[in-house]
Amino acid sequence: MDDSLQEAFLSTAYWVSIDTVIWSTIRINLRPQPELAGVIGARPWGFITAWNPQARRRAPAENAAAQRELLDALRSLPGVAVYPAIGVGTSGWSEPSLFTVGADGATLDALARQHGQLAYVHGVADGPAELRLLNSTQT
Repeated sequence: MDDSLQEAFLSTAYWVSIDTVIWSTIRINLRPQPELAGVIGARPWGFITAWNPQARRRAPAENAAAQRELLDALRSLPGVAVYPAIGVGTSGWSEPSLFTVGADGATLDALARQHGQLAYVHGVADGPAELRLLNSTQT
């Protein structure tokens, strides 16, 4: 991943819809906001998407279909909660995303790789958000 793309990940605001009224923002290297920490508890969490694999734009219909596949996969995991989310970059771009609580890192790594992602954001409990870089050649 080149430096400019990594900087884009690091400067993105990762928004999570906790319910129809309350949204919380995740920032890399910072702890989750209190309202989100209450949802997370002591579990692992991730902010993940299936949009634009390998950081390359693709048709909205293809992105939406891949996102539905990712959502279905996450919902099939026992004990995992999924919330709507969106990543918003400093230049105004955005990507629909999913915030998941309860899926471990190995599971999220596999799902992110399956959907061609270069990275995703994750953490454990109320620890700081981390950018998880993936080797795109691994399956």
